[in-house]
Amino acid sequence: MTQSTTKPTAMDEWLSMHEASALIGVSPATLRRWSDAGDVRAFTTPGGHRRFARSAILAMLPSGRRRRPDLQRLGETPERMTRVYRRHRAEVCRGMVWLDELGDDEREPFRESGRRITGSLLRFLDAPSLKARRAAMRDATRAMGACGRIAAGRGVGIRETVEMFLRFRMLFLGELVEVARRRGLDTVEATELLATATKAFDELLSTLMRGHEIAAAVGVRV
Repeated sequence: MTQSTTKPTAMDEWLSMHEASALIGVSPATLRRWSDAGDVRAFTTPGGHRRFARSAILAMLPSGRRRRPDLQRLGETPERMTRVYRRHRAEVCRGMVWLDELGDDEREPFRESGRRITGSLLRFLDAPSLKARRAAMRDATRAMGACGRIAAGRGVGIRETVEMFLRFRMLFLGELVEVARRRGLDTVEATELLATATKAFDELLSTLMRGHEIAAAVGVRV
C-alpha cells in the first residue's frame, strides 16, 4: 500500500472508503478486507484514512459496460439544462429580493456565467480523460470566479451569493437524477455521476467565495 501526503481532489478521482464501497456495491468492511489483502490498491492519508482511485474500483466490476453513456448521448446538453433553469426560474428566485430587483440587462452577466458553468460541468462529467476533465474544470472555475466577482460588484453579500449558488447546484443535481432515472442508468452509474458532480460543486463553491471576497476587498463595481 502506498503512502501519500498530497490531498486528493475531485480531478484526481480519489474516493473515500464509503464512496468507493458505494460505487462498487459492497460494504466498507469488504472493501477494507480486499485492500488489506492487496486485491485493490489504496493510499493512506496522514490522518489514517484510505483513498481509492475510481478507475481501480471500476476495474473490479464484472465485465460489461464499465462506462456510463455520455450525457450528450442521453440528451443532457447545455441547451436543455438552460431550458430547465428557465422553466424553474420562479422557484429558484423565490425569496431572493435582490435578484428580483435586477433588470434584464443586469441579470445577463449572471446568466452568461451560468451558461458557461453549465457547459463546463457537463463537459467535465463526460470527459474521457483526466486531462480533458482538468481542462473543463478550469473553465468552470474561471466562470464561477467571475460570477463571484459580478455578485460582489453588484453589492450582493456573500450570504446571498452562496444561496444563489446552492439553488443553482440543487437544480443541476436534480436534473442529473432525472436523466439517470429517465435513461435507466444503473445504480453504479448513477452513484458515480452524482458523486462526481457533487465533488465538482464543492470545489466551485470555494472558487465562488474567493472571487467574491477579492472583488469586495478591492471595491470592484460591475
